[in-house]
Amino acid sequence: MVEDKVSALKETPAATDTTARIMDWIGNAAKEAAARLAQADGETKNRALRAAAQAVRDSSAAILDANERDMQAAEAKGLVRAMLDRLALTPERIEAIARGLEEVAALPDPVGRVLAEWERPNGLKIARQSVPLGVIGIIYESRPNVTADAGGLCLKAGNAAILRGGSESFHSSTAIVACLQAGLKEAGLPETAVQAMPGTDRELVGAMLRANAYIDVIVPRGGRSLIERVMNESRVPVMAHLDGICHVYVDGAADPKKARRIALNAKMRRPGVCGAMETLLIDAQAMAAMLPSMLDDLITEGCEVRGDPAVCGLDPRVVPATEADWSTEYLDAILSVKVVNGVEGAIRHINMYGSHHTDSIVTEDAATAERFLAAVDSAIVLHNASTQFADGGEFGMGAEIGISTGKLHARGPVGAEQLTSYKYIVRGDGQIRP
Repeated sequence: MVEDKVSALKETPAATDTTARIMDWIGNAAKEAAARLAQADGETKNRALRAAAQAVRDSSAAILDANERDMQAAEAKGLVRAMLDRLALTPERIEAIARGLEEVAALPDPVGRVLAEWERPNGLKIARQSVPLGVIGIIYESRPNVTADAGGLCLKAGNAAILRGGSESFHSSTAIVACLQAGLKEAGLPETAVQAMPGTDRELVGAMLRANAYIDVIVPRGGRSLIERVMNESRVPVMAHLDGICHVYVDGAADPKKARRIALNAKMRRPGVCGAMETLLIDAQAMAAMLPSMLDDLITEGCEVRGDPAVCGLDPRVVPATEADWSTEYLDAILSVKVVNGVEGAIRHINMYGSHHTDSIVTEDAATAERFLAAVDSAIVLHNASTQFADGGEFGMGAEIGISTGKLHARGPVGAEQLTSYKYIVRGDGQIRP
């Protein structure tokens, strides 16, 4: 029994414990909490989320103090500007974290939904009903708001969460986890429904990846090195997104004003997020008329532009691009720009170099837009909109814990609904199989 295993361990894992013992304690506690959460009604879960949101507001000063410690350490390590922006918290961002938890609470309960039902000729009544996944391990980098998003969404979907944030955000994330646990306690739910791995040792990540006895699915969120490690080492099923190599294609039939606004926003609103545009593609027919002003907008805002020969010929400030640039996720104020032959050229480039994350077309030609939306094999495709809308909150999901670029279970923003599975419930009246 889970309870027997938990009682055999210490009340809490100590710093001197081995990594395996820490994982045993946290894993067993999470399994026990998940079993209780799976039976919790929607209003109890919502009460925990609302209480956690209030705890975030009440603890704003402590969270900012913790974040300042993280920021000082990150600056000393020489993190680039975009990464520092991902890490930084402000009173406004803390309020956004609290509102995000409340928005998740306001969503319909994803657990217990009847997804389909039918009756067989023999009288058996069959229903497919949504259920929690169980225990979800989330491994992520830098952004402390992911702590609240991940913990809140897992709770909403009736799952226990084991969080391992990046070392850069350790103090900030620890302060936010304390708020989530305060909300759980106030609602009468186990505080161990949301736990953080206690430290920044990389071996703690390895322990999670080997914890198939406790964790039902791993969700990694971060750069290529993290995702590759998780994919290579995990004994637990993985719901992952790879690089966010996002494209905006400006068609010959694009509205020039829309194209300028969308390109600048897609790159420079927040260059360090996974939905930031990394490559701008432009139709050869639009290059002379539209591209010079777009380049000037981007460079004036501090973006380094790397272009193919045609692009370099338009502006002396453009740096020649290399082959590696077309498959690079910069997560910084750097952009590669390439001229292509119409929508078919854009589709070929995206499907060759893209990461199946998010891609957008800017055009006033409806048929061209539909061709792009149908042919680009990405989790999110947009028409006349910035790639920075690749976000669960913007999709009305309250929040998300990543953009899944895989094709199994979930694709695109992973919100509360995507953190459920299903089971079949069969009701009979004495039927036996002949």
